[in-house]
Amino acid sequence: MKVKITTEFITLGQLLKITDWISSGGEAKVAVKTLNIKVNGEKEDRRGRKLYPNDKIQIENKEYEVE
Repeated sequence: MKVKITTEFITLGQLLKITDWISSGGEAKVAVKTLNIKVNGEKEDRRGRKLYPNDKIQIENKEYEVE
C-alpha cells in the first residue's frame, strides 16, 4: 500500500495512525514495542523514526511504501 505524504518526512507514529494500526498518538509508544515492525528490512521500535519517500515499512504482514 502506498502512503502519500506532502511533507519531507513523517514519523513511524504518524504512519501507524494514518494506516489505522492505532487510533491516537498516545498508543504509538506501546504499538512500536508490541507490533513486528521493519523499516527497509530492519527491525524498528522508535515511534519517532523519520520515514522518507521510497522507505518500505512492514507492519506484521502488511507492507507500506512512503511516496
